[in-house]
Amino acid sequence: MAAPTSAAATGDTGEPLVSPVGSHNEWDPLEEVVVGRLEGATIPSSHPVVACNIPPWAARLQGLAGGFEYPNMLIEPAQQELDQFIALLQSLGVTVTRPDEVDHRQRFGTPDWSSRGFCNTCPRDSMIVIGDEIIETPMAWPCRYFETHSYRTLLKDYFRRGARWTAAPRPQLTDELFDAGYSAPKAGDPMRYILTEFEPVFDAADFVRAGRDLFVTRSNVTNQMGIDWLRRHLGRGYRIHEIESSCRTPMHIDTTFLLLAPGKVLVNPEYIDVDRLPDVLNSWDVLVAPEPDPLDERLLKMTSMCGKWLNMNVLMIDEKRVIAERHHTETLRALESWGFEPIPCDLLHYAPFGGSFHCATLDVRRRGTLESYFD
Repeated sequence: MAAPTSAAATGDTGEPLVSPVGSHNEWDPLEEVVVGRLEGATIPSSHPVVACNIPPWAARLQGLAGGFEYPNMLIEPAQQELDQFIALLQSLGVTVTRPDEVDHRQRFGTPDWSSRGFCNTCPRDSMIVIGDEIIETPMAWPCRYFETHSYRTLLKDYFRRGARWTAAPRPQLTDELFDAGYSAPKAGDPMRYILTEFEPVFDAADFVRAGRDLFVTRSNVTNQMGIDWLRRHLGRGYRIHEIESSCRTPMHIDTTFLLLAPGKVLVNPEYIDVDRLPDVLNSWDVLVAPEPDPLDERLLKMTSMCGKWLNMNVLMIDEKRVIAERHHTETLRALESWGFEPIPCDLLHYAPFGGSFHCATLDVRRRGTLESYFD
């Protein structure tokens, strides 16, 4: 069925426009998706909020290499896999759109700081779709400050055709936002984050959607003010539930807790205590992700910007079909045993650029209506 019509959206003739944007959850039949780009990908500029989620030795190397383009030895295998992933989506009848190519090495700044860019590989981070509205998020990494500009061609087109388009308050990202004395908490320590509550910041990838209910993890890129901003913006028609994660350096929910279908949620056994999930999930099947298959490629293990649990970072085509990493055979078997139809695909080499299938996409339109899946 068509996406919902926005009450305020009318064309030149005065006739209501049917928004090309409409997505309420993670599993309705996928019709249109934005897929990120690797062209121009640049190693993130040095900053404590970037370094806090990686080992100290990697942070030192990243600081030296920041602002330079990623080497071809990383780009080329990732590009081959990305092209195959796009071809797979199109073969499944999904419309694929892409951001503009950008020179991310260009320096930019505000009166308080300057930086070079990063890349536009992961549209899931910088935008969230709620119904017929696309919301640009206020991200905490300075190198990602203007990242959504590479999507503006798409956003303007969606808006002209009837979508709602919102941008959260652009953050200042001054020193007051970051805890100068931050160090990652050790096991058993009280949880702490590098972000203060100076202003609202959040990555969209810290949220997943189930109709009128959203789930979020607070993290080193999403603070409480950011969660509160989205909660107030969406209003009383939606509920946002916070998921408690035991990850010591949390960043993005989609390798910790992922909604797969009505009544089915996939959780990371290393980070989630199933007895401490929100009560609204009591009637849902909690599926515990198997251990990821080990990686043999040493360079990939060293350069990945993600934890080992990318086997969870799957993309639902509908309530049954799911695109999952071919390498992680135990995960493919588990998905089958849970009643899903896994579609194996390769995207292992995308990890140095921020993720896998869920991260690399933004589902713009799924065929379905706004519903409540909880009592």
